[in-house]
Parts: sequence; structure tokens; C-alpha cells
Amino acid sequence: MRVALVYPEVYDMARFKENRKEFPPFGVLYLAAVAEQAGHEVVIEKVAPDHTVLDLAGFDAVGFSLASSATYGIMLAARANSTIRADALVMVGGVHCNFYPESSLIDFHADVAADGEAEETILEILDHAHTRDFASVPGVLWREDDEIRRSQPRRLMKNIDELPLPARHLLPAEDLVLTDRLAGTDMRMAHVMFSRGCPFPCSFCAAGQTRIQYRSGASARRELEALVASYSIEGFAIVDDNFIVNKNKVRDICDSIADLGLHWSALSRVDTVDAPLLTSMARSGCIEIKYGVESGSEPLLKAMRKNTTREKIKRAVGQTTDAGIAAKAFIIHGYPGETAATTEDTMSLLDELGDQLARVSLFRFVPLPGTQVYREAGLHGIGGTHLQPDWDGNWSKFHIHHNTRRWWGNDAQWRELEDSYYRLHTFIEQRWGSQG
Repeated sequence: MRVALVYPEVYDMARFKENRKEFPPFGVLYLAAVAEQAGHEVVIEKVAPDHTVLDLAGFDAVGFSLASSATYGIMLAARANSTIRADALVMVGGVHCNFYPESSLIDFHADVAADGEAEETILEILDHAHTRDFASVPGVLWREDDEIRRSQPRRLMKNIDELPLPARHLLPAEDLVLTDRLAGTDMRMAHVMFSRGCPFPCSFCAAGQTRIQYRSGASARRELEALVASYSIEGFAIVDDNFIVNKNKVRDICDSIADLGLHWSALSRVDTVDAPLLTSMARSGCIEIKYGVESGSEPLLKAMRKNTTREKIKRAVGQTTDAGIAAKAFIIHGYPGETAATTEDTMSLLDELGDQLARVSLFRFVPLPGTQVYREAGLHGIGGTHLQPDWDGNWSKFHIHHNTRRWWGNDAQWRELEDSYYRLHTFIEQRWGSQG
């Protein structure tokens, strides 16, 4: 069967209007890999704001990967504008679909929607492409007799090591190997995923899976060796939602890759690291950990459900630099309840951390679809979500970069928020420079 997997390539998901590439579409790369392994012919097609007309007439099945809510609009445009055979199987899946599967199924006039982990699901869907009888396929929704039907949920895979490596060969090398994305260096690098899911309940985060799954050290090594052989990489960035959760799993990966001589970075919470683990990571080539610090205000951290404190943040950053690893901080400004005083708390924390922080990235708060704060928007005084009467149909406003939209608060609160944001922005720019 000839299968087209369509995903959104939008540069400004990384940096607005700078043509700075984001990491590759791992969702479709894994789906393509399992489909190819099963004997299907797979092509990956990109959609961009200025490229929503695709000729997909030569495919028996077309899958739309709804990788983010911010790109939902352009994916809808691609569905409307592209040529697809009337008898082709149309599938939808991805992060947005996992949060809102019913509307995704309807909006895309799809035959079937995958809800959740989809590598096994897509193979079973393709097996039923001719009959369109999906009742026996776990984890899907379909329309039957003008009603939406839902099968039983699909259980998560017990061992994601069983998956083939992502089908990077279906994308050009320039989409995979970058020289401006590893800890501020110019090293040739690629992105990898060594785990899935995040068990922590941060209210602003759109993590679609709460159970974490790790690959083994042997599996991680196999992928890195393949990347070195195929692309001559010098390093890699782990893009997992929260790589450092299970210390034993992280150590297994570190021990397995230590002799490869690669440099790497990862994301973490401040309350999941300790000195022995950081030492192990440094020995294996880790040069930067990006921490979700978010705020220096403990009341705001509590409201965000971060379950951390200023002291925990300072301890983690100090232990990181002591281990010889650079620490980067992500800051979110403008969460509901942000004031001039909470902004001062953030500035004072950053000032205390000082030179222990190699880099700082500042983001404005955006209520991302699928998050707790989005689901309970009214509770937080937030307007403008697609679940509310004032919805304007503009999905692109959920970009997390350069977002100047007013999401909550009255005029006075907004003026205070704007003023405090620019003071924080100026403070960070003067101390750490402009960074992404």
C-alpha cells in the first residue's frame, strides 16, 4: 500500500520569521518506520503556511499528523486544498488529535482517528483499510451511521526498544542535521528521543502521556552509531519532555554511550537530578541541561503545579555547574497571577544564580490546548480558547514564541504585565544576551 504521512513544517515554531528549523517530526518518522517494516511504501510530505496544496492522488492512504494545535489551521488548509482520491483512506493522529479526537475526525473528514500511541495502531488501521471496519482496532475513533464510534483504549507498548529507528532517510539531511542548536555551539548535531511521556502535572504543559517509557542504553547507542555513520554528527540533543526522571534508566543510557565521544544536552526538572547522576551524565558527554525554572515566585510555582522552590532550583543549578555541565533556564512570564512583584522575584532568583546560568530563554505564557490551565480557562480568568464563546477560530495564536496576546486580566493588570515583562526581558538580555 502507498501511504503518505503529512506533517506541518513551520519554522516559527522555533523562532518567529527567522527560518530556524525545529527538530524533525518524530511522530511521522516512527510511523513511517513501522509502516515500511511491514512492507508499505511510505512518503513524508511537508505542509507550511505557504505550501498547503499537495498532490496526494497517488496514495492509497493519507495520514495527517496534527503535531501541535498552533499548526491545526494550516493542516486543515492542506486537507481542503490537496488532491486525495475519493477511495483513499484518510487518517488523523498526533498531539492535537490525542487531546481532541472527535473534532479532529470531523474537521478532517477522516475515516479514522488514532488516539494515543500509534505505531501499532497505524498497522492495524492499514490492515482494515479496505473494509473500513475498525471496531477491533484498539485506540481509534471512526464514523458509522452518522455517529462517532470509539474502540477500546490501546495499552502503551511495554518495550519501545522494539520499534525500528525513525525513518530519517525519508527526509533531506538538512532537515535532520543542524549546526546552531547544541548548547550554543556550532557542532553538527541531530535530535533524538530516548523516552516518552512525563508523569508531572505542570498546569501549563501539554504532555499527552503521563506514563514514562524509556529506551534501553543499547537502543540509544544503536541510534547514535547510525547517526554518526550516516551524518557524521558530533553531538545530539534529547528532545524528550523530561528525560531525567528514572535515574537508573538515565545511567544505563549514559554508561552505554560514554565511549562514543559525543556531546549532548537534555531537558530536566530541577527536582529530579542529584550530584552522582550529574557526574555520570558529564562523563558520557552531557554539556548542557535545560531546566524548566519558569519563575522565581514560589506562589506562582505552586499555582503552576511545579512542586518546587527557589532553594531546589539553586541547588540543582549549583550541582550541575559543579559537575562541569552548563545550566540553561527556561522562564515563563505572564502566567495568571503574574505581577510586578512576582516578576521581581524571578529577577532576584536569576540574579542569585548569576554566572551559574550559561543561558536563559524567556517565553510569554500561552494557554496551550490540552493543558490543565486551558481546560479550566474560566477558573484562571483566561479567554480566547476554542472551548469558549469568544473563540475566533485562529489556531496560530497558540505559538509559544513572540506571542503578545492578552490572555487574561483587566486593562490595569495588562499594563502591569507588559511593563514587568519588558523589565525582565531587558534584564535577561543585558546579562545573558539574546538566546533561544
